[in-house]
Amino acid sequence: MTDIEMTLDDRLTLKQLANALQNGFSPIVEVVSMDGIYKVRFHHAHGVSDLSNAQGQVSTFLGTGEIRDTLGQLGLTHGVLTCSDQCGDEMIGVSGSAITPDEMLTYGTRIAFR
Repeated sequence: MTDIEMTLDDRLTLKQLANALQNGFSPIVEVVSMDGIYKVRFHHAHGVSDLSNAQGQVSTFLGTGEIRDTLGQLGLTHGVLTCSDQCGDEMIGVSGSAITPDEMLTYGTRIAFR
């Protein structure tokens, strides 16, 4: 774990991300699909940080191309695309159990940024 990881909050701006990457930050990048809207999460030894704007609101994207371009320019090469978990169908009484965040990363789709 790098020293920079100890100072990260649960929200991370692009400027903070760029600085962290220059100082050895090496997260697992998760691109979360939420019915046509995407957000980016960074998994690291100290926890999980959402990509956010300068006002602290979680950044959302309408497609993965913009995410690819933005993160690729910072030097990140790949990530994992995951989908919001739906684990049952209450309309027909089918129950299920949600998969864990670790399982979502393990079974997600690998994507490239560069």
